[in-house]
Amino acid sequence: MPRETACLPCIQADQRDSAMSQHHRHTSILELIKRQGYASIEQLTKHFDVTPQTIRRDLNQLAEDNLIRRVHGGAGLVDSSTVNASYSTRKTLNLEAKQRIARCVAEHIPDHSSLFINIGTTTELAAEALLDHRGLEVITNNLNVAAILQRKEDFNIIVAGGVVRSRDGGIIGEATIDFIRQFKVDFGIIGISGIDDDGSLLEFDYQEVRVAQAIIENSRQVLLAADHSKFSRNAVVRQGNLSQVDALFTDREPPQPVQELMRAHDVELHIAE
Repeated sequence: MPRETACLPCIQADQRDSAMSQHHRHTSILELIKRQGYASIEQLTKHFDVTPQTIRRDLNQLAEDNLIRRVHGGAGLVDSSTVNASYSTRKTLNLEAKQRIARCVAEHIPDHSSLFINIGTTTELAAEALLDHRGLEVITNNLNVAAILQRKEDFNIIVAGGVVRSRDGGIIGEATIDFIRQFKVDFGIIGISGIDDDGSLLEFDYQEVRVAQAIIENSRQVLLAADHSKFSRNAVVRQGNLSQVDALFTDREPPQPVQELMRAHDVELHIAE
């Protein structure tokens, strides 16, 4: 009898399915812990119908990324106001919601516009959603955005100078700020790490904040892309205030204090259902 072997495409497909399943499980675990404040290994094992060993690996990975606090028998919330999650983790968290938000943002950008796109996983998805547009001029301090958009021959892509962060391809520093201040564009597409109830826009990196402030100051319209998890997330550096934004693109209704602030300052709300 010939020996049965699995074909390489099948193995690769299984690996992709396994990775996607893990990403969805990590997102669901985080949502559950945020709602309850704590989740036990026993509860998570039953909830996801996986082995305790699988849940322990999931919790250990999330703890390494500073998204949860690992405790005996389970995991709880962590004070993550000083450390951001890893770039690879942020790319997968709330991915479907971020994709909907990105498409919604792209729908509000006319062809032949000029725009800034800053650092962030949601802004990178917005760049992908803009590939159907024509004649855009884009200034960015995000190498990933530049790589996404460079395939369009009718786009003019300008990359800011400065110091490149190896962890996410972001470009920061005084040279970046000086470069951005040379332009005045139609739209600035920005992301954020947290939105406080008083409207404060919060980030983790002071240098990144200063670049984002320059983008806000030199954009005729500022479009903020932020999924619902940003409304319950703390960070230590103040980037600005929601009152400086022209439109917020998100996937759920913001908390009531945020909505009241938006109405007071005529900030448009776009919910990507």
